[in-house]
Amino acid sequence: MYAITIPEPGGPEALVWAEVPDPVPGDGEVLVEVVASAVNRADVLQRQGFYDPPPGASPYPGLECAGRVAALGPGVTGWAVGDAVCALLAGGGYAEKVAVPAGQLLPVPEGVDPVEAAALPEVTATVWSNVFMVSHLRPGETFLVHGGSSGIGTMAIQLAKAVGARVAVTAGSPEKLARCAELGADILINYREQDFVEEIRENTAGAGADVILDLIGAKYLDRNVQALAVNGRLAIIGLQGGAKGELNLGALLTKRAAVTATSLRGRPLQEKAAIVAAVRDHVWPLIGGGVVKPVVDRTLPMADAAEAHRVLESSAHIGKVLLVAPSAG
Repeated sequence: MYAITIPEPGGPEALVWAEVPDPVPGDGEVLVEVVASAVNRADVLQRQGFYDPPPGASPYPGLECAGRVAALGPGVTGWAVGDAVCALLAGGGYAEKVAVPAGQLLPVPEGVDPVEAAALPEVTATVWSNVFMVSHLRPGETFLVHGGSSGIGTMAIQLAKAVGARVAVTAGSPEKLARCAELGADILINYREQDFVEEIRENTAGAGADVILDLIGAKYLDRNVQALAVNGRLAIIGLQGGAKGELNLGALLTKRAAVTATSLRGRPLQEKAAIVAAVRDHVWPLIGGGVVKPVVDRTLPMADAAEAHRVLESSAHIGKVLLVAPSAG
Protein backbone atom coordinates (compact mmCIF):
# COMPACT_ATOMS: atom_id res chain seq x y z
CA MET A 1 0.00 0.00 0.00
CA TYR A 2 0.92 3.69 -0.02
CA ALA A 3 1.08 5.92 3.05
CA ILE A 4 2.37 9.32 4.10
CA THR A 5 5.75 8.74 5.72
CA ILE A 6 8.04 11.08 7.65
CA PRO A 7 11.64 10.07 6.79
CA GLU A 8 12.96 13.08 8.73
CA PRO A 9 11.06 15.58 10.92
CA GLY A 10 10.58 19.03 9.44
CA GLY A 11 8.16 21.29 7.60
CA PRO A 12 5.23 20.16 5.46
CA GLU A 13 7.68 18.99 2.79
CA ALA A 14 8.78 16.26 5.23
CA LEU A 15 5.58 14.36 4.41
CA VAL A 16 6.34 11.78 1.69
CA TRP A 17 3.79 9.56 -0.12
CA ALA A 18 5.61 6.24 -0.34
CA GLU A 19 5.03 2.53 -0.75
CA VAL A 20 5.08 0.66 2.57
CA PRO A 21 4.11 -2.82 3.81
CA ASP A 22 0.42 -3.56 4.25
CA PRO A 23 -0.72 -3.70 7.90
CA VAL A 24 -1.99 -7.02 9.24
CA PRO A 25 -4.83 -6.99 11.77
CA GLY A 26 -3.92 -8.62 15.07
CA ASP A 27 -6.14 -10.09 17.77
CA GLY A 28 -9.21 -7.92 18.22
CA GLU A 29 -8.33 -5.67 15.28
CA VAL A 30 -10.03 -4.84 12.00
CA LEU A 31 -8.29 -3.94 8.74
CA VAL A 32 -9.88 -0.84 7.22
CA GLU A 33 -9.46 0.21 3.60
CA VAL A 34 -9.24 3.98 4.03
CA VAL A 35 -11.28 6.37 1.90
CA ALA A 36 -10.37 9.50 3.86
CA SER A 37 -8.49 10.77 6.89
CA ALA A 38 -8.50 14.14 8.65
CA VAL A 39 -5.71 16.49 9.65
CA ASN A 40 -5.22 17.30 13.34
CA ARG A 41 -2.77 19.51 15.24
CA ALA A 42 -1.20 16.37 16.68
CA ASP A 43 -0.23 15.34 13.14
CA VAL A 44 1.67 18.61 12.73
CA LEU A 45 3.53 17.99 15.99
CA GLN A 46 4.39 14.45 14.88
CA ARG A 47 5.71 15.76 11.56
CA GLN A 48 7.89 18.24 13.45
CA GLY A 49 9.31 15.48 15.65
CA PHE A 50 7.55 16.54 18.86
CA TYR A 51 4.83 13.90 19.24
CA ASP A 52 5.83 10.29 18.61
CA PRO A 53 3.15 7.63 18.22
CA PRO A 54 2.46 5.46 21.30
CA PRO A 55 4.35 2.14 21.47
CA GLY A 56 2.93 -0.36 18.99
CA ALA A 57 0.98 2.23 16.99
CA SER A 58 1.43 2.85 13.28
CA PRO A 59 4.38 5.18 12.52
CA TYR A 60 2.34 7.11 9.97
CA PRO A 61 0.32 10.21 10.97
CA GLY A 62 -3.46 10.30 11.09
CA LEU A 63 -5.65 10.01 14.19
CA GLU A 64 -8.93 9.19 12.45
CA CYS A 65 -10.24 7.76 9.22
CA ALA A 66 -13.28 6.58 7.34
CA GLY A 67 -13.47 3.60 5.02
CA ARG A 68 -14.61 0.03 4.58
CA VAL A 69 -13.84 -3.10 6.58
CA ALA A 70 -11.41 -5.17 4.48
CA ALA A 71 -10.62 -8.01 6.91
CA LEU A 72 -11.27 -9.12 10.48
CA GLY A 73 -8.53 -10.15 12.87
CA PRO A 74 -8.91 -13.07 15.28
CA GLY A 75 -11.63 -12.69 17.90
CA VAL A 76 -13.54 -9.82 16.25
CA THR A 77 -17.32 -9.98 16.32
CA GLY A 78 -20.01 -7.48 15.43
CA TRP A 79 -18.37 -6.29 12.20
CA ALA A 80 -18.33 -7.72 8.68
CA VAL A 81 -16.19 -7.24 5.60
CA GLY A 82 -17.64 -4.38 3.56
CA ASP A 83 -19.08 -2.43 6.51
CA ALA A 84 -18.81 1.35 6.13
CA VAL A 85 -16.95 2.59 9.18
CA CYS A 86 -15.01 5.45 10.69
CA ALA A 87 -12.42 5.02 13.39
CA LEU A 88 -10.43 6.66 16.16
CA LEU A 89 -6.74 5.85 15.65
CA ALA A 90 -3.46 6.10 17.53
CA GLY A 91 -1.83 6.66 14.13
CA GLY A 92 -1.85 5.44 10.54
CA GLY A 93 -4.79 7.32 9.05
CA TYR A 94 -2.74 8.88 6.25
CA ALA A 95 -2.60 5.57 4.41
CA GLU A 96 -4.56 3.32 2.09
CA LYS A 97 -5.10 0.74 4.85
CA VAL A 98 -4.92 0.76 8.65
CA ALA A 99 -5.40 -1.83 11.39
CA VAL A 100 -7.79 -0.61 14.09
CA PRO A 101 -8.80 -2.08 17.48
CA ALA A 102 -12.43 -3.11 17.03
CA GLY A 103 -13.46 -1.05 20.07
CA GLN A 104 -12.44 2.12 18.24
CA LEU A 105 -14.68 1.53 15.22
CA LEU A 106 -17.93 3.36 14.59
CA PRO A 107 -20.47 2.87 11.80
CA VAL A 108 -20.70 5.74 9.33
CA PRO A 109 -23.72 7.68 10.64
CA GLU A 110 -26.91 7.65 8.62
CA GLY A 111 -26.98 10.46 6.07
CA VAL A 112 -23.27 11.27 6.30
CA ASP A 113 -21.06 11.15 3.20
CA PRO A 114 -18.48 8.31 3.51
CA VAL A 115 -15.60 10.78 3.01
CA GLU A 116 -16.96 13.40 5.41
CA ALA A 117 -17.31 10.72 8.10
CA ALA A 118 -13.53 11.00 8.52
CA ALA A 119 -14.15 14.40 10.14
CA LEU A 120 -16.02 12.84 13.07
CA PRO A 121 -14.13 10.34 15.27
CA GLU A 122 -11.42 12.51 16.84
CA VAL A 123 -13.55 15.61 17.45
CA THR A 124 -16.57 13.75 18.78
CA ALA A 125 -14.44 11.60 21.10
CA THR A 126 -12.46 14.61 22.33
CA VAL A 127 -15.46 16.86 22.90
CA TRP A 128 -17.74 14.23 24.43
CA SER A 129 -15.08 12.88 26.80
CA ASN A 130 -13.89 16.29 28.02
CA VAL A 131 -17.01 18.42 27.99
CA PHE A 132 -19.54 15.83 29.10
CA MET A 133 -17.82 12.79 30.66
CA VAL A 134 -15.23 14.82 32.62
CA SER A 135 -16.66 18.36 32.91
CA HIS A 136 -20.34 17.34 33.08
CA LEU A 137 -21.80 20.23 31.09
CA ARG A 138 -25.49 20.51 31.93
CA PRO A 139 -28.50 22.17 30.30
CA GLY A 140 -28.70 25.88 31.06
CA GLU A 141 -25.00 26.25 31.84
CA THR A 142 -22.65 28.60 30.00
CA PHE A 143 -19.96 26.91 27.94
CA LEU A 144 -16.92 28.68 26.46
CA VAL A 145 -14.85 27.05 23.72
CA HIS A 146 -11.66 28.67 22.48
CA GLY A 147 -11.00 28.33 18.77
CA GLY A 148 -14.68 28.05 17.98
CA SER A 149 -14.08 27.73 14.23
CA SER A 150 -11.64 24.82 14.55
CA GLY A 151 -12.62 21.21 14.04
CA ILE A 152 -12.95 20.76 17.80
CA GLY A 153 -14.74 24.07 18.19
CA THR A 154 -17.35 23.52 15.49
CA MET A 155 -18.27 20.16 17.02
CA ALA A 156 -18.25 21.52 20.59
CA ILE A 157 -20.66 24.31 19.67
CA GLN A 158 -23.14 21.87 18.17
CA LEU A 159 -23.01 19.31 20.96
CA ALA A 160 -23.28 21.91 23.71
CA LYS A 161 -26.30 23.49 22.01
CA ALA A 162 -27.86 20.06 21.53
CA VAL A 163 -27.86 19.49 25.31
CA GLY A 164 -29.27 22.94 26.03
CA ALA A 165 -26.20 24.93 27.08
CA ARG A 166 -25.48 28.57 26.27
CA VAL A 167 -22.38 28.71 24.08
CA ALA A 168 -19.63 31.33 23.94
CA VAL A 169 -16.75 31.16 21.47
CA THR A 170 -13.51 32.93 20.72
CA ALA A 171 -12.22 33.23 17.16
CA GLY A 172 -9.94 35.57 15.25
CA SER A 173 -12.09 37.08 12.49
CA PRO A 174 -15.66 38.24 11.81
CA GLU A 175 -15.99 35.50 9.17
CA LYS A 176 -15.08 32.78 11.64
CA LEU A 177 -17.40 34.19 14.28
CA ALA A 178 -20.23 34.35 11.74
CA ARG A 179 -19.79 30.65 11.01
CA CYS A 180 -19.82 29.90 14.75
CA ALA A 181 -23.09 31.82 15.03
CA GLU A 182 -24.57 29.74 12.21
CA LEU A 183 -23.70 26.61 14.21
CA GLY A 184 -25.51 28.01 17.26
CA ALA A 185 -22.98 30.05 19.26
CA ASP A 186 -24.68 32.70 21.41
CA ILE A 187 -21.73 34.84 22.54
CA LEU A 188 -19.16 35.77 19.88
CA ILE A 189 -15.75 37.05 21.00
CA ASN A 190 -13.02 38.26 18.64
CA TYR A 191 -9.92 37.48 20.68
CA ARG A 192 -7.86 39.93 18.61
CA GLU A 193 -10.06 42.85 19.66
CA GLN A 194 -11.87 41.81 22.84
CA ASP A 195 -10.95 40.45 26.29
CA PHE A 196 -12.78 37.17 26.66
CA VAL A 197 -12.80 37.45 30.48
CA GLU A 198 -14.64 40.77 30.33
CA GLU A 199 -17.00 39.55 27.60
CA ILE A 200 -17.93 36.41 29.53
CA ARG A 201 -18.58 38.39 32.70
CA GLU A 202 -20.66 40.96 30.84
CA ASN A 203 -22.77 38.30 29.14
CA THR A 204 -23.35 36.26 32.30
CA ALA A 205 -24.15 39.11 34.73
CA GLY A 206 -20.75 38.56 36.31
CA ALA A 207 -21.23 34.85 36.96
CA GLY A 208 -18.69 33.46 34.47
CA ALA A 209 -18.51 30.29 32.38
CA ASP A 210 -19.47 26.97 33.93
CA VAL A 211 -17.28 24.95 31.55
CA ILE A 212 -14.35 26.09 29.39
CA LEU A 213 -12.75 23.92 26.69
CA ASP A 214 -9.26 25.22 25.98
CA LEU A 215 -6.76 24.38 23.24
CA ILE A 216 -4.30 27.16 24.13
CA GLY A 217 -2.80 26.10 27.45
CA ALA A 218 -0.37 28.26 29.42
CA LYS A 219 -1.09 31.57 27.68
CA TYR A 220 -4.77 31.42 28.71
CA LEU A 221 -4.47 29.60 32.04
CA ASP A 222 -4.82 32.55 34.42
CA ARG A 223 -7.49 34.28 32.34
CA ASN A 224 -9.47 31.06 32.00
CA VAL A 225 -9.58 30.73 35.80
CA GLN A 226 -10.71 34.36 36.01
CA ALA A 227 -13.50 33.61 33.52
CA LEU A 228 -14.77 30.54 35.40
CA ALA A 229 -17.96 30.62 37.43
CA VAL A 230 -18.20 29.27 40.96
CA ASN A 231 -17.97 25.48 40.66
CA GLY A 232 -16.62 25.98 37.13
CA ARG A 233 -14.64 23.38 35.21
CA LEU A 234 -11.70 24.12 32.91
CA ALA A 235 -10.75 21.33 30.49
CA ILE A 236 -7.37 21.77 28.79
CA ILE A 237 -6.81 19.71 25.64
CA GLY A 238 -4.08 21.64 23.80
CA LEU A 239 -0.88 23.58 24.33
CA GLN A 240 -0.78 25.95 21.37
CA GLY A 241 0.05 28.78 23.79
CA GLY A 242 2.69 26.94 25.80
CA ALA A 243 2.97 24.16 28.38
CA LYS A 244 4.03 26.00 31.54
CA GLY A 245 1.86 28.59 33.24
CA GLU A 246 1.19 29.97 36.71
CA LEU A 247 -2.00 28.85 38.40
CA ASN A 248 -3.62 31.00 41.10
CA LEU A 249 -4.72 28.33 43.55
CA GLY A 250 -6.38 30.97 45.73
CA ALA A 251 -8.73 31.91 42.90
CA LEU A 252 -9.38 28.24 42.22
CA LEU A 253 -10.21 27.59 45.89
CA THR A 254 -12.47 30.61 46.12
CA LYS A 255 -14.44 29.43 43.12
CA ARG A 256 -14.35 25.77 44.14
CA ALA A 257 -13.30 25.20 40.54
CA ALA A 258 -11.53 22.33 38.80
CA VAL A 259 -8.83 22.16 36.13
CA THR A 260 -8.36 18.98 34.11
CA ALA A 261 -5.94 18.20 31.31
CA THR A 262 -6.33 15.18 29.05
CA SER A 263 -5.06 13.70 25.83
CA LEU A 264 -6.69 10.94 23.81
CA ARG A 265 -4.01 9.30 21.67
CA GLY A 266 -2.03 7.52 24.38
CA ARG A 267 -4.93 6.26 26.51
CA PRO A 268 -5.32 2.52 27.16
CA LEU A 269 -7.49 0.65 24.68
CA GLN A 270 -10.19 0.06 27.29
CA GLU A 271 -10.55 3.81 27.94
CA LYS A 272 -10.71 4.62 24.25
CA ALA A 273 -13.31 1.91 23.71
CA ALA A 274 -15.43 3.33 26.54
CA ILE A 275 -15.27 6.82 25.02
CA VAL A 276 -16.12 5.52 21.55
CA ALA A 277 -19.06 3.55 22.98
CA ALA A 278 -20.34 6.71 24.72
CA VAL A 279 -20.01 8.66 21.47
CA ARG A 280 -22.00 6.00 19.61
CA ASP A 281 -24.72 6.08 22.27
CA HIS A 282 -25.00 9.85 22.72
CA VAL A 283 -23.58 11.62 19.65
CA TRP A 284 -24.41 9.29 16.75
CA PRO A 285 -28.19 9.69 17.20
CA LEU A 286 -27.74 13.49 17.02
CA ILE A 287 -25.74 13.15 13.80
CA GLY A 288 -28.15 10.64 12.30
CA GLY A 289 -31.00 13.00 13.12
CA GLY A 290 -29.28 15.95 11.45
CA VAL A 291 -28.96 17.92 14.71
CA VAL A 292 -25.15 17.74 14.57
CA LYS A 293 -23.14 17.71 11.35
CA PRO A 294 -19.47 17.37 10.38
CA VAL A 295 -18.01 20.72 9.33
CA VAL A 296 -15.50 20.28 6.49
CA ASP A 297 -13.40 23.19 5.21
CA ARG A 298 -11.92 21.34 2.21
CA THR A 299 -10.73 18.00 0.89
CA LEU A 300 -7.36 17.30 -0.69
CA PRO A 301 -5.77 14.18 -2.19
CA MET A 302 -3.94 12.22 0.51
CA ALA A 303 -0.68 12.48 -1.46
CA ASP A 304 -0.98 16.27 -1.00
CA ALA A 305 -0.83 16.03 2.80
CA ALA A 306 1.88 18.71 2.81
CA GLU A 307 -0.60 21.26 1.45
CA ALA A 308 -3.19 20.17 4.01
CA HIS A 309 -0.66 20.82 6.79
CA ARG A 310 0.06 24.28 5.36
CA VAL A 311 -3.66 25.05 5.47
CA LEU A 312 -3.93 23.90 9.08
CA GLU A 313 -0.88 25.87 10.17
CA SER A 314 -2.22 29.02 8.48
CA SER A 315 -5.39 28.78 10.63
CA ALA A 316 -7.36 29.97 7.60
CA HIS A 317 -9.70 26.98 7.74
CA ILE A 318 -13.11 26.56 9.38
CA GLY A 319 -13.82 23.02 10.54
CA LYS A 320 -11.86 20.00 9.34
CA VAL A 321 -9.38 19.52 6.50
CA LEU A 322 -9.73 16.05 4.96
CA LEU A 323 -7.32 13.88 2.99
CA VAL A 324 -8.98 11.66 0.40
CA ALA A 325 -7.32 8.32 -0.40
CA PRO A 326 -7.09 6.95 -3.96
CA SER A 327 -9.66 4.26 -3.06
CA ALA A 328 -12.32 6.96 -2.63
CA GLY A 329 -12.29 7.48 -6.38
